Amino acid sequence: MPRYFFNTRIGDDVIPDVEGEELRDADHAWRVAKAMILDLLEDQAEHPNLLTASLVVTDQSGEVVLEFPFSEALIAQPENPATRH
Repeated sequence: MPRYFFNTRIGDDVIPDVEGEELRDADHAWRVAKAMILDLLEDQAEHPNLLTASLVVTDQSGEVVLEFPFSEALIAQPENPATRH
């Protein structure tokens, strides 16, 4: 399985993910990124500047797979909506 790295960018500062995580594909990485962001926002609610941060997800070669703004995680649609119309 490919390894993805979840690097946090806040302004000009980057907190690198040196371990990464083996995941099935980029879609799985997107779901993991969203969950990570929501957890961080919940745990660090007293730091509103986190809403300006983003997770920059890269693959093993350092290629950017996706960039996920923290603020977008709050509005991203759920995968399985509670009601079906």
